[in-house]
Amino acid sequence: MSESETIESDSKQPHHPGDLHRGLKARHLNMIAIGGAIGTGLFLASGGTISQAGPGGALLAYSLIGLMVFMLMQSLGEMSTYLPLADSFQAYGTRFVSPSFGFAQGWNYWFNWAITVAAELVAAALVMKYWFPDTPSWIWSALFLAILFALNAFHVKAFGESEFIFAAVKVIAVIVFLVVGVLMIFGVMGDGGSPGFSNWTVGEAPFVGGIGGVLAIFMIAGFSFQGTEMVAVASGEAENPEKTIPKAIRAVFWRILLFYIGAIAVIGFLLPYTDKRLLSASESEDITIAPFTLVFDRAGIAFAAAVMNAVILTAILSAGNSGLYVSSRMLHSLARDGKAPAFFAKLTRRGIPMPALLATTVLGALCFITSRFGDGTAYTWLVNASGLAGFITWCGIAWSHYKFRRAYVAQGNDVADLPFKALWFPLGPIVALAMCMVVIVGQNYEAWLTSTPDIKGLLTAYIGLPVFLALWWGHKLITKAPKVDPMEADLRRH
Repeated sequence: MSESETIESDSKQPHHPGDLHRGLKARHLNMIAIGGAIGTGLFLASGGTISQAGPGGALLAYSLIGLMVFMLMQSLGEMSTYLPLADSFQAYGTRFVSPSFGFAQGWNYWFNWAITVAAELVAAALVMKYWFPDTPSWIWSALFLAILFALNAFHVKAFGESEFIFAAVKVIAVIVFLVVGVLMIFGVMGDGGSPGFSNWTVGEAPFVGGIGGVLAIFMIAGFSFQGTEMVAVASGEAENPEKTIPKAIRAVFWRILLFYIGAIAVIGFLLPYTDKRLLSASESEDITIAPFTLVFDRAGIAFAAAVMNAVILTAILSAGNSGLYVSSRMLHSLARDGKAPAFFAKLTRRGIPMPALLATTVLGALCFITSRFGDGTAYTWLVNASGLAGFITWCGIAWSHYKFRRAYVAQGNDVADLPFKALWFPLGPIVALAMCMVVIVGQNYEAWLTSTPDIKGLLTAYIGLPVFLALWWGHKLITKAPKVDPMEADLRRH
């Protein structure tokens, strides 16, 4: 029996005690990655990027980030198809870079999405104020946290189906927006006639602020794409991973890129970058000035604000749902590898890592509570650290893939035998790593340019970096674990 046949048959075998259950189908994997990447960054922040850099600048920034994500997804596809593991980033870092690097990557990713769950609870409560302005926010946050916990607590298929539905709502909303937008651009819908290219030539358009304007929104575009890597964590519970993961990797990237590039283009054609509401949309709780709402209003669609508010709520719950899933799986995997307390490795008979899920839920609740008291400074730091952690994960993906391929070839294997071969190696992971590092360093570049360094601003923006380095170097200092030699890297698939 071939190696690929062995993997396929293994995915259909009865589950062994202590194993996660492979209950996620290809459509679940597609929607998990799409659901993680399409959120408020598209529905709200897209307007702000056009306002800052103009329609051309926004398109260029999202295209460049899209290219970076494409290369990262290629790297991830090669590794996760060969080794479909729930502890993907931690395992790849441990096997191909060093045990200390893998340790830091695993805890970094758990922290990233556990904190994101808290951020989504805050956002969901703000959205509900549109319909229930007098109800205390904490009630909605507690209710949504209970719902997300329930969706993750019973069976992986319950999570998969709920995420499929959540993501489907978002996908349908974006497709409707693109169709309506194109019809308006050609003057078929709306009563204002076709705008032509007028909004691409007004003022400084299409490129506002030149290269500086593009760089200013580079980070925003990057944050918007975060979540695509979730498919690697989900691969640990995917049916027939050798077949389903490559399909998901290929399909997800092009769909997300189409949605983002298409939406930016439509907004750029229909709304001038000088419209003050675009910049305010990403900073306000007023859903009526979100770019999607503004376009639907111009098209004469009734209740546009209420519909978009419901879509945005769905997007928030989808991100929280996925975040709770991937973070609990990562904590469980860390425990199985002896890098977290053994208690977190326990599973229910349905294959749910209940202790890890409970711990992640509690952390999300505690972080949410920090946003309710005082001036919210601690919560702001947590959210900033979480956002940076996503880019650190992406750096780890690129570096791990480079080291994986070196080890694979060094041990006498033929690249042609890989079940999924990444394009553009070694250029792909090297360029992706360099671009991620540019985003990390430049996310608050203004703080470096002041006559006296803005220490608080620097700490707030970059706090996630020293936390990651402390985990990495602290583990290395204690364990004295060496870096992995390519000839000794663990390439076992079972």
